[in-house]
Amino acid sequence: MKWGFYQATILSLTLVGVTTGASLAQSRPGMVLASRACQTLSIAVDSIPGKGPAFLRSYDAASGSGAPAEPALKTAAFTYDNALAVIALTACGERAQAKRIGEALLAATLEDRAGSVAGRLRTAYRAGPQQERPIPPNGWWQEKPGRWAEDAYQVGTSTGNVAWAGLALLTLAESTGDKRFQEGAAKLGQWVLDNAADTRGPGGFTGGLHGYDTQPVKLSWKSTEHNTDLLALFGWLHRAGAPGPWAEGAARARGFLDALWRADKGWFPTGTLEDGTTVNEGNSGLDAQLWPLLLADAPADWRRALTYAEQAHGVAGGFDFNADRDGVWVEGTAQAALAYRATGQAEKAAALLESLTGDISPGGYLWATRGAKLSTGFAIGPDSKEADFFYFRQPHLGATAWAVLAAKGWNPFTGKKLEP
Repeated sequence: MKWGFYQATILSLTLVGVTTGASLAQSRPGMVLASRACQTLSIAVDSIPGKGPAFLRSYDAASGSGAPAEPALKTAAFTYDNALAVIALTACGERAQAKRIGEALLAATLEDRAGSVAGRLRTAYRAGPQQERPIPPNGWWQEKPGRWAEDAYQVGTSTGNVAWAGLALLTLAESTGDKRFQEGAAKLGQWVLDNAADTRGPGGFTGGLHGYDTQPVKLSWKSTEHNTDLLALFGWLHRAGAPGPWAEGAARARGFLDALWRADKGWFPTGTLEDGTTVNEGNSGLDAQLWPLLLADAPADWRRALTYAEQAHGVAGGFDFNADRDGVWVEGTAQAALAYRATGQAEKAAALLESLTGDISPGGYLWATRGAKLSTGFAIGPDSKEADFFYFRQPHLGATAWAVLAAKGWNPFTGKKLEP
């Protein structure tokens, strides 16, 4: 996408000035946001040497462009962010760039350094061209004490990330007609069925694995967000006719969501505690309210979760991650814009898209937050002594990809544009 096209788009939108009805979400702010974000993602992929498999760095420096100073983030390409980038680039019409990231996800799916069954993905890999096999997780050299370092969270495996990678591969399978991507998605689905299915309490699927290869710790809690992702993955595999027990997997994930839905108050708790049975109602997560609304067969009653999200997470100009409402979570605000579009609330979607145009950093990625720091109320891993998972004001690949999906009206759970 060239700057001349971008400037012409802005000029034409200024002259047309779409302002009413369902087309509100396609007004100038949404179109400008989509154009700029699509261009940024495309350029980011093209800047990686070669034409082969590649991963994008998840964060830019807090200054607005370039690599972060933090060693653990300097080369970190989070699987979730890159899966989102595949889907967003597909929505942008940038198939070649989407395929480069998809080929890297596929290669990581088929082979892991631990020698485990195909389908395990790490939380983060090293950004850049992916020529080594197996593709190594993210790591960095420590001058003192002179050794290679890795992060216990980044080398772990999240069932939600596995599901998103599967959705990205299915998106590519449909856009390219290449069955390898569907077969890769099926391997991811099978890994989850083999390693995370759980019968305790509300059933569903557990969180994944945490820690290093020598002693990975099984995460026994269960997440509403993860089970939503998995319902989308299994449902898509089933609809696509991929061989496998996908109807069973979808039923497990759907049963979990049905069990956790609080019809009396119209909201979704974030999941369960470590015992896999006790529902965690002590913290509220925005994605747990919004993502179920994007599912192909979401019950109409679940739409009340969006009203709950407005009340519990709404802040001036957007939405917070949790209910402490200490600032705007940019990625979640884009998710809310897409949820509004999915539920026919075009004016609210357009207002959020307009606010998001102010979140574009100098390098093109959207900032992760509007303030300096945003709490989530969650811990990074089982070794954490407190809720130490925060978002900071850094340009973020995931936020940029969600902005594309919201502006384009692209549903990542179905691989299709929302109906006008």
